[in-house]
Amino acid sequence: MNALAHQPPQIARANGIDICYEIFGDPNAEPMLLIMGLGAQMIHWDDDFCRQLAARGFRVIRFDNRDIGKSSKLSGGKRLTPLELLKMRFLRIPVAAPYKIRDMAEDVVGLMDALHVKSAHLVGASMGGMIAQEVAILFPQRVRSLTSIMSTTGDPKVPPPSREASALLMAPPPATKEEYFERFAQTWKVLRVGSFPEDEALDRSRAERTYERGLNPAGVGRQLRAILASGSRKERLASVKVPTLVIHGTVDPLVRPEGGKFTAAAIPGAKLLMIEGMGHALPIPMWPQIIDGIDKHAHAASAKAA
Repeated sequence: MNALAHQPPQIARANGIDICYEIFGDPNAEPMLLIMGLGAQMIHWDDDFCRQLAARGFRVIRFDNRDIGKSSKLSGGKRLTPLELLKMRFLRIPVAAPYKIRDMAEDVVGLMDALHVKSAHLVGASMGGMIAQEVAILFPQRVRSLTSIMSTTGDPKVPPPSREASALLMAPPPATKEEYFERFAQTWKVLRVGSFPEDEALDRSRAERTYERGLNPAGVGRQLRAILASGSRKERLASVKVPTLVIHGTVDPLVRPEGGKFTAAAIPGAKLLMIEGMGHALPIPMWPQIIDGIDKHAHAASAKAA
């Protein structure tokens, strides 16, 4: 068994679009799909994070969501205005969007079809958690286990992001490469909450790699619209029967800790793992707790299904 086997990125045609994906681990190991969050390329699942999961006996598949990285870029949808957000929050007027979270869930299933994966463990972070939840609601037979990290149900009762975290979402895109690198470091400083020297040392190289793979600010705007237009999954999550683990940081400034607590409360039998001092990021010092949590949960689900 070769847990360190690593296939370079490839493109699959799925749900009518091109999806860029990459695989770590033994081809015969249990498939695990990692789904990233808003505006985040698949490489935000750090290479070493993927390798460590693969070493636990999983075939780890990470991919760029639509409108990000090397996957298809879509069109339509103007930049969100603060006025629209206010209308939505106070008047409950829905935001218009070229696509919704459901379409992104269908992308995931399309990718699984293209890779001949009947069912997989799904691990989603932030918006990726929303997409994974949607797959578990709509396509339960495709999901071996669900891990929803720093995500939420879409319930408007979850407290809004901190002012600093909100400002990151609404900031205009950086104009130059240098400005992008500065913004990248600043963004992760806000999201990580506190000092993480190991991660801070990697910010520049991570930013360079992200930049080289290609930025798509308009796509990030469409993804944000998709989240806001998709409404609450709270009632529908009650139908989820797949084994579910919810992981959330106690100091998350973007998706508040209540987002995780509400998710665990909405899904029957879900387990909740709150990680002390974790913000809206997957910092290296917290990998052991996160990877252990995912590993034990997925293996327990498989043992139960066997």
